[in-house]
Order: sequence, then C-alpha cells, then structure tokens
Amino acid sequence: MIVDDVLADARDRMHKAVDALRRDLTGIRGGRASPGLVEHLKVEYYGQPTPLNQLASIHVPEARMMTIQPWDRNAVGPIQKAIQQSDLGINPSVDGTTIRLVFPQLTEQRRRELVKLVEKRVEEARVAVRNIRRDEVERFRKAERNKEISTDEAARAQDELQKTTDRFIADIDKLGKEKEAELMEV
Repeated sequence: MIVDDVLADARDRMHKAVDALRRDLTGIRGGRASPGLVEHLKVEYYGQPTPLNQLASIHVPEARMMTIQPWDRNAVGPIQKAIQQSDLGINPSVDGTTIRLVFPQLTEQRRRELVKLVEKRVEEARVAVRNIRRDEVERFRKAERNKEISTDEAARAQDELQKTTDRFIADIDKLGKEKEAELMEV
C-alpha cells in the first residue's frame, strides 16, 4: 500500500533527524565531561580524517576531567591539534601518551551562548522534520493525481503524517529543553 510505505519512510527519516540532533547535542559541552564531546571529533591521521574514538580510548575519571589514551603514539600530536581546533574551547595537556582535558566551570555568558547554539540546532532539526513532511505530502499529492490513491485516502494520510510530524517535533523540543536545563545547571 502506497500510503503505508510513504508513512513508514517518513517516520524512518524523521527518526533519523531526531537521532542526529541527539548526537549533535551530545557534542555541546555542558557542566561536566562526557566522551560524546570528543568521540566523533575528526583527527587528521596519516592524511585521513578519522573519528577520535577509532584512534584512542576515552575515559572520564572525574566530572570535570577526561583522559584520552591513543593506541598509537604517533596519534598524540594530531589528536591534540584536533582538540585545539575544535569549538570545545579547551586546551589539552599531554602527559607522555595520555591527553588530559580539564573542563573549567562554565561562565554565565558561555552558558547563554551554548543555550543559543542548542536553540539553533533544535530549530534546524524542526526544519528538517518539516521538510520531510513537505516531501511526503508531495508524494501523496502525486499519487492522488496519478489515481493511485483516492482523495479521501490522501487526506487521511496527510492527517496521519501531520500527527507523526507533531510527535517528532515534540521529541525535538523535549531534547532541546533537557539540554538547556543541563547547560543552565550550576
């Protein structure tokens, strides 16, 4: 059935948009250290951009400290450089083969900047979900024009699609509120 396929496709794509936002928000530094802040950081390793989690083990021994233990000694310099060039705002210290990241307490101004960044990312995710809805509505209209589905089926399908969209938008808003609360927590 065309309607079921289109709705399943829309749900799948919207779910991916929410997951992408979740990963994106994990990379925004809150009040404490988290491996998610650096694990997907791209490190120039032998000429190839490689995710940090494929080059080293990442540990959080304390709430405000993270240690990175590269598996290859030659990766220490490129990892340090990638962290310095990232938007984390942290200067790594190297102790032999261990890289230490100490996360200072966030200032009120930095918290507000990060909340604005979260709001921007949340809005981008909302737009992505709405674009998916728009694409799928167009598929329904095309199927209706081609007499593959009736006008009533198209209307019901669009209503169902709108309900699905509303659920995903609510999930996105919830993720945003949770991250904002985490950022503003002192």
